[in-house]
Amino acid sequence: MPALQRPAAVVTLVRSSSGTSSSPSQPAIAAKHPYQVDLKAGKRYAWCACGHSKKQPFCDGSHKTATPDLSPLRFQLEEAKSAWLCGCKHTKSPPYCDGTHKEEFIQKAELPGQP
Repeated sequence: MPALQRPAAVVTLVRSSSGTSSSPSQPAIAAKHPYQVDLKAGKRYAWCACGHSKKQPFCDGSHKTATPDLSPLRFQLEEAKSAWLCGCKHTKSPPYCDGTHKEEFIQKAELPGQP
């Protein structure tokens, strides 16, 4: 995997607390690898933070029923870039991959919809 390029971005992290649980939901591991994407300047993106979207790595609204206390991370780039977006949903620098997917707890985890 080539070196991680971090696009210049205006990032707004949106989290709501509409869930009834006292502990926050944990995201599902959507993939054990990052997604390489070509991001356009000026376009608004919503990175899936819950792991339930069928349009990974982007949000399709699945969090509204699967994990209502998790919301997508919305961001917009100032210049077009190719980037690696996190697929495991456990990165410390969302929405970008930081290599967490290589850790044992991710690699041994079952993915949603797989036995």
